[in-house]
Amino acid sequence: MTVSPDRKRVLVVGSGWRFTSGISYYTCRLANALNSDYAVGAILMRQLLPTRLYPGRERVGRPVNDLRYHDGVEVFDGIDWWGLPSLTRAVRFLRRFRPDVLVLQWWTGAVLHSYLILVLAARMAGVRVVIEFHEVQDTGEARLRWATRYVRAGIKPLLGAAAGIVVHSRFDQEALRRAYALSTVPQVVARHGPYDHHQDADRQPAVPGESRTILFFGTIRPYKGLEDLVEAFGRLPGDWRLTVVGETWEGWTRPAELIAASPARERIEFVNRYVTDAEVNEYFAGADLVVLPYRRSSASGPLHIAMSHGLPVVVTAVGGLVEAAGDYPGVRFAPPADPSALAGAIRDAAPLIGCRHADPSSWEQTVRAYEDLLTQIGVHSPAVPAQAVWPGAAPARDGAAK
Repeated sequence: MTVSPDRKRVLVVGSGWRFTSGISYYTCRLANALNSDYAVGAILMRQLLPTRLYPGRERVGRPVNDLRYHDGVEVFDGIDWWGLPSLTRAVRFLRRFRPDVLVLQWWTGAVLHSYLILVLAARMAGVRVVIEFHEVQDTGEARLRWATRYVRAGIKPLLGAAAGIVVHSRFDQEALRRAYALSTVPQVVARHGPYDHHQDADRQPAVPGESRTILFFGTIRPYKGLEDLVEAFGRLPGDWRLTVVGETWEGWTRPAELIAASPARERIEFVNRYVTDAEVNEYFAGADLVVLPYRRSSASGPLHIAMSHGLPVVVTAVGGLVEAAGDYPGVRFAPPADPSALAGAIRDAAPLIGCRHADPSSWEQTVRAYEDLLTQIGVHSPAVPAQAVWPGAAPARDGAAK
């Protein structure tokens, strides 16, 4: 971990690759982006919870990602939910890395107890803590009363330690204010960066008169609204096709049942599993239009993949999605939970097919937002040298780092 002393040190904590999800990709992309301006390390949450409790339990540990951390990012992989000895090693990694700021990705209560230990270690060393919220609480967890109570109680000391907060939209900022009254903590809105690591190889524009393919992509959960799309698709003419690619979570089989019973079933391809990065590229390359009929959402990885591909998108006007896609020239919005209006928005988006639309997002914007926040909380101001904050720290190395 030999880094120029002039570069501030940022340690990002988030999801690892064993339980691959959108947050796994985001954690990696954020760390890689920050590495352009900072010395960056990453601590990954490896075994989030007992495998049998995870909705995608069949694929846990199976490599599906091609994305990798840059060579300049030091990675500890990682922390297991039961704590020992992985959490002790993570704290040792934190002490050896000697960060100026610890950045915690928040998306699930499963990481709460581990985060509290990391924050305690950081605070004892005078390290500032930043929390980046992807949502206030996972929707599946929010349905469980005991999980909600646990998070609401346990998160208070975590929030009390936060020197700064990052959110993806003003919608999320307001939701966080209502939930936890954090108006006095410095905050920035950092728009989600592009998912341009998914490259579209050999995508051919739609030919007039040929069938057009709609793509739904992402986990299949109650809030995703896939059942609305299946019903809307049944109202479209026969020159449309639908490809559904996603892993069923929370036992939400209603969309699969509607697909099986749809009168347009022969025009629907259903890939009911978590696909590899190479397959992601293929499905987006074969799509003419992406439709995301969410009933609620703070952010959407599939939306950013679609925009990175320049594809036209129909998305429901919910949560932070209006802000995320509002500047995208290839978007059409639809009201949520309204199959008839969704079908109309798909027809309205048809003229957008065949053109590549420019993605307005960038990771440089995200880095600038972080720079603004770190300035607000004093990380960029003259401070005590790191060696004075970390007395007796050993040279940085760890057998679990790469």
